[in-house]
Amino acid sequence: MQNPFDFALAAPEITLLVLATIVLLLDAFNKTESRHTTFTLSIGTLLVLTVVSLWQWSGDVQGNSFGGLYVVDSLSHFLKVLSYIAVAATLIYGREYAEQRDMLKNGGEFYSLTLFALLGQMVMISAGSMLTVYLGVELMSFALYALVALRRDDVKATEAAMKYFVLGALASGVLLYGMSMIYGATGQLDLRLIAQVISSGNAERLPLVFGVVFIVSGLAFKLAAAPFHMWTPDVYQGAPTAVTLIVSAAPKLAALAITLRLLIEGLHGIAIDWQPMLLVMAVLSLAIGNLAAIAQTNFKRMLAYSTISHMGFVMLGLLSGVGQDQAVTGWAYGSSLFYIVIYVLTTLVTFGLIMLLSRRGFECEEINDLKGLNRRSPIMAAMLLLAMFSLAGIPPLAGFYAKLAVLQALVGAGHVAIAVVAVIFSLIGAFYYLRVVKVAYFDEPEGEIAPISNGVITSGLMSVNGLLIIALGVLPSGLMTLCVQVIEGSLKF
Repeated sequence: MQNPFDFALAAPEITLLVLATIVLLLDAFNKTESRHTTFTLSIGTLLVLTVVSLWQWSGDVQGNSFGGLYVVDSLSHFLKVLSYIAVAATLIYGREYAEQRDMLKNGGEFYSLTLFALLGQMVMISAGSMLTVYLGVELMSFALYALVALRRDDVKATEAAMKYFVLGALASGVLLYGMSMIYGATGQLDLRLIAQVISSGNAERLPLVFGVVFIVSGLAFKLAAAPFHMWTPDVYQGAPTAVTLIVSAAPKLAALAITLRLLIEGLHGIAIDWQPMLLVMAVLSLAIGNLAAIAQTNFKRMLAYSTISHMGFVMLGLLSGVGQDQAVTGWAYGSSLFYIVIYVLTTLVTFGLIMLLSRRGFECEEINDLKGLNRRSPIMAAMLLLAMFSLAGIPPLAGFYAKLAVLQALVGAGHVAIAVVAVIFSLIGAFYYLRVVKVAYFDEPEGEIAPISNGVITSGLMSVNGLLIIALGVLPSGLMTLCVQVIEGSLKF
């Protein structure tokens, strides 16, 4: 008989909680001298977590604990490992950036808050109950709110944090209200038990459908999908770039995880009700994201609208799996997972470049700040080109295959017209990505041409990032197969 409180299953979360608390205590008692120590300890923590999760994954450690609140399966192992990598890359890229902007002068809250946000994401990824989903969302969100406001003397950052907090609190309330209605309709909090009640026909239909509406709305906020995208451009632009990367990368993996857990695991029995909502939000995200991005001159704001459009593609993959056979459904959900992995990988490059090109007293935020980048640093310009081409979906880069996989799922599910719409908006989106490349390669730089020099570690990490974008575009089958396998092996639909 399985132990209902098997703490060994939650070893990554327990390890992270202990080490993040140590980082926080170091900051409290040794503020000035602890900067390098906390950075080293944070990176070491992420390495330890990676080893623990890979060990559990390779040993086929699966099951649930804490009365079904916490679930361990191949999907959770996969997304946790990716989250560790994303957060580690973010901290490496952002270390010098944070130091130059005095974000560490009062201690290293930057590192401890990032680790606590990661802990919330891990709870979300392993959520087996609506209660755990909400606890993970709140833990992650409160840490992110504080991170956005970390530069207390920056008016833009403070304003962005206030907007993020107010809209985030509203979205959390909407999500919680939806969960309460689902509980009222089914009498269950456990996602698998909810699915059983729905399939048996014993759920109250009206509150169940209303609950789904509220839950999808809350999830759309976390994914930054239209029309719940209002916070995204302001937060991306106003937050320090290191924090923008923390908000835009790993949390998207956790948001997709709870979307899969709630909609696919728990509410797949009424997919006919949430599928049209995803369809409308996907098309709106593609339209608003791509059209609004064209008008942007701020690079970070343009990338925010780009994010909205990419979340539209993620939703297209999710809605393609409804009402299909097992193979088609697995491919559809796997294509969404593959897409968000590639999106996170590319986002690390784009915001990493912004941080590496910024310096003390200068923020590389405007598109015009990239003028003459190829003459200043051909390697950085090449990384920017790879990232923009991948986001635009130009072969043979990873972004092309990610879009192709989603489009194949759409066509396979019979949504040919929607696939055509997605292609049209992708072509529109290619304009603003190519404009960035044009500025970097063909526009004359303003002022003196100063060479760009970065550390060996950051430059090497950026090069690895760029090579992965190429490699996963040329040879995508391995990762795509893994995505489909973890979906089929973890979710019941």
